[in-house]
Amino acid sequence: MDDPAGQAPHFRNPASRVPALPRRAALLAMPALLGLAGRQAQAQEAWPSRPISVVVPGPPGGTGDVIIRGMVPTLSQALGVPIVVENRPGANGEVGTRYVARSAADGYTLLLGSIGHFAINFALRPNLSYDPVRDLDTVTLAATTPNVLVVNPRVVPATDLPGLVAWLRSRGDQVSYATSGIGSSDHLTAELFKSLTDTKMQHVPYPGGPPALTDLLGGNVQMAFFNLGNVATHVREGRLRAILITSRERAPLLPEVPSGVELGLRDLVVTSWQGFAVPAGTPAPIVARLHRELAAALRNETVVSRMGSLGFNITASTPEEFRTFQLAEIQRWRSLIDRQGIRAE
Repeated sequence: MDDPAGQAPHFRNPASRVPALPRRAALLAMPALLGLAGRQAQAQEAWPSRPISVVVPGPPGGTGDVIIRGMVPTLSQALGVPIVVENRPGANGEVGTRYVARSAADGYTLLLGSIGHFAINFALRPNLSYDPVRDLDTVTLAATTPNVLVVNPRVVPATDLPGLVAWLRSRGDQVSYATSGIGSSDHLTAELFKSLTDTKMQHVPYPGGPPALTDLLGGNVQMAFFNLGNVATHVREGRLRAILITSRERAPLLPEVPSGVELGLRDLVVTSWQGFAVPAGTPAPIVARLHRELAAALRNETVVSRMGSLGFNITASTPEEFRTFQLAEIQRWRSLIDRQGIRAE
């Protein structure tokens, strides 16, 4: 309806009550505020805008190296940037892990570390130059694999666990076992086995798995715990004899080998594992995106098949699940280290 006076109704503008000078200042400031918000949004949307480095604290050809190189094509396509794998070995993984822990928390530097880098080093070495809980944010537990207790059949007559325990007890401390180094998962698995079976063995550490395996095959040491994928072929071809596996159930690669649990060693459940982390303080949206893409790449059919052939089970856990698992592993191995009196040399 038209205004009776023939004029359009007049509404007072609330903004007219604002003093002129403050209103003008607010209007002048608005473009700057909008520009800042736009730049922040653009910065968030831009990640990633350059290559992402994945640091493996071990030499080329190791487990972590094999895992990430199999994931690179899928991961690079999903994130839209190149993925650069950096091998930074040294000091049982301390060099590479410390490098990531001290890197910028911007999502461009990732760690693909093992049980040693995330848990055992921290439990074993009080003067470690990084704190894997304080200095790193977990992204995903990538994959796990059990260890296998193997003996050289030319020098060890035992064919099963009772026979091996009896043989070890008859030999006192004259039996030696090989490991890939002090504080490695194979070292601590052997120490756990000793405590559970009340047996004695002499530890012979090597600078990595390959030389330890070579000496075991040559008969220079009598037994060892090795990752499933590293010894499955040797077991199938008769060069090594498998006594047990440290998973809860038998493994498809060696279905004839019983688990420690099956044989009555309920606490001998040990996995060697690999996981991804970033420097502490990395923005939560970036961590969430990394988790999503890493988990998808890990579940890629080609990656699953490749890792399965090496004895690995894909986990692809959430960041929170990985952190809970990591803390439990630190506590578990710290207790064993204290109980067995293990010291880093």
